[in-house]
Amino acid sequence: MTSKSGEDWGTALSHLVLGVVSLHAAVCTAQASRGAAAGFLLQAVSSATMLVPGLGTDEDCLAGAWVATVISLPLLAFDFHWMNGDRSSANLLLGGGMVLAVAGDHLGSEGRSVAGQAVVLVVSVTILIVAVFTANTYGMWGGAMLGAAGLLSRLEEDRLLLLPKEDICRWALAAGSWAYCRALHIQHLQWE
Repeated sequence: MTSKSGEDWGTALSHLVLGVVSLHAAVCTAQASRGAAAGFLLQAVSSATMLVPGLGTDEDCLAGAWVATVISLPLLAFDFHWMNGDRSSANLLLGGGMVLAVAGDHLGSEGRSVAGQAVVLVVSVTILIVAVFTANTYGMWGGAMLGAAGLLSRLEEDRLLLLPKEDICRWALAAGSWAYCRALHIQHLQWE
């Protein structure tokens, strides 16, 4: 029983940390980047809803978390690309996320899982590419951490480093979100 209770606390803590980091990032980026702030806010709300007892297993809540993933991450990447003049990639990422969000009911649970992981990987790779070309170190770290979360979610194992795989993915997303918030701040300062 202690092991299950410890896992519940670890899962709740990972949701809480991701929610707090995302909310802080939303507040910090609201003036400079409204799209990214909305993406961070969606991550925070999605993570917070998973903390409500009994709601984290509800099908509507899980579908909402998936929609938040396919919309929030493209919103984060949108401003990063837009500020660097890559408007076609920005629009393509955001439009693709919106289409996936609308088409979610037709994909089934496995299709949503694959599409969500693909969104995480595509967003992280595009952020990483832009960050390398603009020499934005925080952007590189943010893209790498988002990519790590996407790759870890594809692993077959349920546990990594003695922790549930989903918890480690949330920790990586929290670290990536923090680094990405810093990257947006630096990019905004350079843009002014």
